[in-house]
Amino acid sequence: MRLLLVEDEVDIQSFLRRSLEEAGYEVKAANDGKTAEHLAVEGTFDILIVDLGLPDQDGISLILRLRQLGVRAPVLILSARRSVDDRVRGLEQGGDDYLTKPFALAELLARLRNLLKRNSPSAGEATRIRVQDLELDLLRREASRGGLVLQLTQQEFVLLEYLCRNAGRVVTRSMILDKVWGMRIQPDTNVVDVHIYRLRGKVDSAGQIPLIKTMRGVGYVLKDR
Repeated sequence: MRLLLVEDEVDIQSFLRRSLEEAGYEVKAANDGKTAEHLAVEGTFDILIVDLGLPDQDGISLILRLRQLGVRAPVLILSARRSVDDRVRGLEQGGDDYLTKPFALAELLARLRNLLKRNSPSAGEATRIRVQDLELDLLRREASRGGLVLQLTQQEFVLLEYLCRNAGRVVTRSMILDKVWGMRIQPDTNVVDVHIYRLRGKVDSAGQIPLIKTMRGVGYVLKDR
């Protein structure tokens, strides 16, 4: 399991990183929000631990930003803020669980396990999506085409998953913004087009039958046959 730890207190970060690695997690750590955003968007993580008192921004702002960018991994908030209002705000603004400092390691590990279990596909739910020779592994958050793994960012994977789930159906830019980025912005923005362009360069590489089609003036469609 890959975990992103966002904590600026050196001693706590060092302790948590060592403890989490001993518990079997592959850990990446960030000391500030800017670094955390870069790691979360460019990589693929199963779960995040986010401290609210970051040096460059509030942790809530970071969580909201990551949700807008398509990061769907569960977030455990770790904070010295103990009031009910703080906990409620954290949970309402994108956090999935909230643990106050000081904390017991055993409780933190139990909360992580619970979040991972809660967000894992149920026994009857498909863990793979396949469209022609394109396959998505929803557990590993990996995509491959023709057996070759595609090097996708977190955001690109979420976008491709949305296209695959709607294979054969045209999705508009507004639909993509709403479902992938979780927001609605000016319709003349090119953020969707830019990400589709990058994704197409990885999915529809030279010599392969193009899967991602542009429906001019409407949106995009992933061909299912």
